[in-house]
Amino acid sequence: MPTAKKEATIEELRAKLAAAKNLFFTNYSGLTVQQISKLRTELRKDGNTYAVVKNTLFSRAAGEELAAILESVLAGPTGIVFAGDDPVAPAKALKTFADDNKSLAIKAAYVDGKIVDAAAFSALASMPSKPQLQAQVLGMLAAPLRNLVGVLAANPSGFVRVLSAREKQLAESAP
Repeated sequence: MPTAKKEATIEELRAKLAAAKNLFFTNYSGLTVQQISKLRTELRKDGNTYAVVKNTLFSRAAGEELAAILESVLAGPTGIVFAGDDPVAPAKALKTFADDNKSLAIKAAYVDGKIVDAAAFSALASMPSKPQLQAQVLGMLAAPLRNLVGVLAANPSGFVRVLSAREKQLAESAP
């Protein structure tokens, strides 16, 4: 029978799971408290949280279905990033931190209801962020309109230049 403290931890994990759209699982062994604090600070910039959890308590909080999917990931020391809608920002932060601190190992990620292994995680971390993608799409949508305005403005200005040249030609030949 779980103690009251463990039940409170399970409820807290359930609340975090309900709020998180994406999860990132890491092996934190070998990191110091200062390094973990630095990682938490980096992740908090984008509204994500990092927690070191007991695997059994996380399995209970996750429920049978999710725990079965994550069974292979929940082995050994596990730190979990609870991320919001954008999975790219925490992936970039984790990759940058892991490159600087070789002790942090990325186990896997749970993105949009699917398990992503460490290789696919690297691809996710190299993608542009959501605001960058939105800006690129907006630029691609605006380009044809910008070109159309340029073409429409070119015809009247060309006509004005022809009239100006003709006026100049008539002015030179008149005296």
